[in-house]
This record gives sequence, C-alpha cells and structure tokens, in this order.
Amino acid sequence: MFRVREFRVVFAAHTLSLLGIAVSEVALTVLVYDLTRSPLLSSLTFALGFLPYLLGGTLLAGVADRYPARRVLVVCDLVCAGCVAVMVLPGTPVAGLLVLRCATAFVAPVFSGTRLATLADILGDEDLYVLGRSLLRIVSQGALLAGFAAGGLLLSVVAPRAAIGITAVTFVASALLLRYGTRHRPARARTGAATRRGNLAVLRHRRIRALLLLFWVPPMFAVVPEALAAPYADSVGASSAALGVLMCALPVGTIAGELFAGSLLGPAARARLVLPLAAVGLLPYLLYALHPGITLTVLALALAGATGAYTLGLDGWFVAAVPEELRGRAMTLLSAGTMTVQGVGMAAAGAAAEFFAVHTVVTGAGVVGTAVVLALVLEVRRTEERDGADQHVTSR
Repeated sequence: MFRVREFRVVFAAHTLSLLGIAVSEVALTVLVYDLTRSPLLSSLTFALGFLPYLLGGTLLAGVADRYPARRVLVVCDLVCAGCVAVMVLPGTPVAGLLVLRCATAFVAPVFSGTRLATLADILGDEDLYVLGRSLLRIVSQGALLAGFAAGGLLLSVVAPRAAIGITAVTFVASALLLRYGTRHRPARARTGAATRRGNLAVLRHRRIRALLLLFWVPPMFAVVPEALAAPYADSVGASSAALGVLMCALPVGTIAGELFAGSLLGPAARARLVLPLAAVGLLPYLLYALHPGITLTVLALALAGATGAYTLGLDGWFVAAVPEELRGRAMTLLSAGTMTVQGVGMAAAGAAAEFFAVHTVVTGAGVVGTAVVLALVLEVRRTEERDGADQHVTSR
C-alpha cells in the first residue's frame, strides 16, 4: 500500500486530522468546564461529536458523489479549520463553542465517506482497498488513544484555547496534503436527480442494506461495556489505573484482530470469516453474568474486540456491491450510521443501568445483540445466495 504515493498522502492527512481532533476534544471539554463549572455542559461538549453525524450524513451524503472528491475533502478540512480558529478567539461564548463543535461533526461523515470512496479509487476495489481501509481503522484507534493522552499532557503546559489552536494547524496541513498530494478525479454523479435519489437507491438495494446493518448493529451493542466502564470498575472495587486498562481493552483487541487478519490471512480466508466472527463477536459479554474481576473482564473485552476483524472481509463485499456512481454516498451513510449507532448504544446502556446492575446490562447486550446479529447474518447469506443465482442466470 505504501508504494502508492497517493495512499501515503491520504494516510498522513488522516493521521494528522485524527490527532488534532482528539486533542481538541480534550481541550474543548476542559475549556467549557473552566468557563461554566458545569459537568453537564462539559460532557455535552464531548457528546456533540456524535449527535450531528446522522443529520450531516443524511443531508450531505450526495456531496460525496456530486462534486470532485479532492475538492470535497479540502473544503471539509478548511471548514473544520475555520470553526476551530473561531473557538480559539477569547470572546467566543460557550454557546458558540457548542455550535462550532456541532458544525465540525456535521461535515465529518462527508469527509469520511469521500475519503473511503477515494481510497477505492487509489487502491482499487479489491484486496489493497480492504487492507488500506483496515490500516486506517487501526490508525484511528491508536491515534485517538495517543491524542487523548497527548491532549492531557499538553493541557499541563498550555491553556485550553492554545491547545485547540493546534487543531486548526492540523486541519490546514491535512487540506494542503490532500490538495497537492492527490490527483483530481471527476464527480461520480453527473446530475442532481441522481444525487437526490441516491439515499433511497442505496437503502432499497437488499444486499447493500444488509451489509450496512452488519456494519452498524454489532458496534451499537459492543460499546455498552465502554459506556459503563466507570460504574463497573466501581462495583468491583477497581482502581483508576484498572479503569484505564478496562477502557483500552476493546480497542487494543480490535487492533490486534485487524493486524492478524490483514497480515496473516488472505482475501478468501477473510471472506470466509466474516459471518462466523460477526455471529460470535458479542458472546464474550456473557462472562459479565458472573460479575468477574478486572482481569477476566479485560480478557473478555479484548476477545470481543478481536472479532471485529470480520469487517475486513465485509469491506470487500460492500465496495463490490455498491455501484460506483453511488460509492461516495454509500460510504458517507456507512460512516454516519456507524457513529450514530454507537451514540445510541451508549445512551441506551446508561438508561438501562439506571434500573439494572451494570453486569446485567452488559450481559443483556451480549444476549440481545447476538440474537439480532444472527438474524442479520442469515439475511446477508440469503442476499449472497440470491446475487450468486442472479449472476449465474445472467451468465447463461
């Protein structure tokens, strides 16, 4: 992958943006708390990174196909840089900070979807794309962990607004890399009618819809232990350090699973593992029924994260199923839905934990989630068989 010059540019821009976003989220949360002394507004600042994804992904999905990809990517980066630059101004009120946070999250799914569609143009829609997509996910997990840590260290030496200002620099650097390091490609959709009908065209296709749901549903249940990590650690008498390990277990398992599948398995093996791994991915959460200590809980979370390697084969199926003229829109919907369902999962977990013990909620997520995912697995298999039959009839 790194022999492809454009991929190196996209990889560098992706890493810069992620580090900047992570640092700014920590700094903005601290800034809002310093200004208001309100834990609610401080936590709301972080939550606003999830909420606008669905709206932005739905309303702006057509942008990814209607305009040249490079232009969309550069404009999104510059919009985010502009929003962050206004956050840095001393006179910006708290309400303005929250609105600007929403604006950056609003354009995020368009940027993410366009980048994924461009990745298929750069690497092709076969195995290199799958590996490139996997590598960007791995970097996302690692960069967010590193960015949160860096943000905390940075705030020990500079003021929150100064730390936020660094994010503007990373967005501008990403825009410059993408503008001068990737080549111009024409828009995929030629008419406004095509883009207006695009969402329905994507969601009406039975196989694409089934694949989207298989991307979306497992993470909605998978985030439940992360959302309830603090109260669970408290219930078992764990230290703050143990809580940090608990929070890292799922992403570390995800990184390990993707590295293993991407490095040691071929395309055919990864495709064969999609449905089995998706089907069993939430079963480790059943261990919570025993109310285990931190060690067993970390192992269960790491194992659940490792089953996320099913997405490598799923990426290949998805890019093959989506018509090229709808690829940007489909990728935008994929990104928006993934973030949205995680927010829904976290909120639902918190609401359930008001009435039931934390270990019961996580166990329930494992049971209900597994049942739902099994139904999706059967649907994906049916669409695979139907598409195969259609192709056989066509070939005759």
